[in-house]
Amino acid sequence: MTAVYPPGDPRAQLTQPAVSTANRAVGDDVLPFQHTELGATQPDDVTPGGSASWIHRGQNVVVVTTDLAAGDVVERTDVDEVMLVVASSGPVLVEAGAESAELTATSIAMIPPGTSRLTASGGARIVRLFAPTARDLATAAANAELYDPAPGSIAVHEPWPAPAGGHRLLVYPDLESIEPSPDRMGRIFRNRHAMVNVLYPRTGPRDPRTLSPHDHDDFEQISLAYEGEYVHHIRAHWGKDRTQWREDEHVASTAPSIAVIPPPLIHTSEAVGAGANKMLDIFAGPRADFSAREGWVLNAADYPAPGEAVG
Repeated sequence: MTAVYPPGDPRAQLTQPAVSTANRAVGDDVLPFQHTELGATQPDDVTPGGSASWIHRGQNVVVVTTDLAAGDVVERTDVDEVMLVVASSGPVLVEAGAESAELTATSIAMIPPGTSRLTASGGARIVRLFAPTARDLATAAANAELYDPAPGSIAVHEPWPAPAGGHRLLVYPDLESIEPSPDRMGRIFRNRHAMVNVLYPRTGPRDPRTLSPHDHDDFEQISLAYEGEYVHHIRAHWGKDRTQWREDEHVASTAPSIAVIPPPLIHTSEAVGAGANKMLDIFAGPRADFSAREGWVLNAADYPAPGEAVG
């Protein structure tokens, strides 16, 4: 990964390997930048109780953004665990087997394999991250055709170890109470399949002199804005073959929206809304570089990285 980070950005701590631009040139196997404003598109699924879901996928994750209707029940039986982010409103009652918990915004839960039920006493916007083994969702995704066949430019993720103590309902409530730290990046949580960084809200526009254009070698970044306005700036590396060059993109985005950024496109997101601008970044599988930084992953004790001893 190469990057240009402003002074004080914790990501400047990450190792930056030297990679030849010629080896990073965009070719036919590199996917396009994908962007959807959810409020301007029809949902991919609507339950009888009125909950609307928009489904998008990456190589290693399926992202389901749901406006959960008050009183509606969303039930699933999954062969693998699911990460749930309650982004706004609530409360949401999560039931998994014999376990249950009530979550309000902003909170995260890891739902174990098996049958689960989500119920909102009031309306709520939730985000669920599924492994691609949830085939019904993977094939229903609005962008499913881009991953059939799987693009060779994106690495296939192998699941990380099972949670310490075994699968169970794990809840991380009240993320708003987690104070910012200059030594870590946002509020990062992971499970076996994915990692989410719930970025701290930014009030008002971002200083355009402090953007952070960067790229990734072989994994996607999915940026989900759930409040505010952004501009996504996208650039492709030039290679020797001019017929493969791509125009720069500067895509205005009003929340709720989702952007899927494939490697190795250079990207940075600029908050431009006058009020609160809120976004979470999704990576699948979990990022090894973020995980290697002491204290960055706030639930690292629950989810060991490959090679770590399970406590």
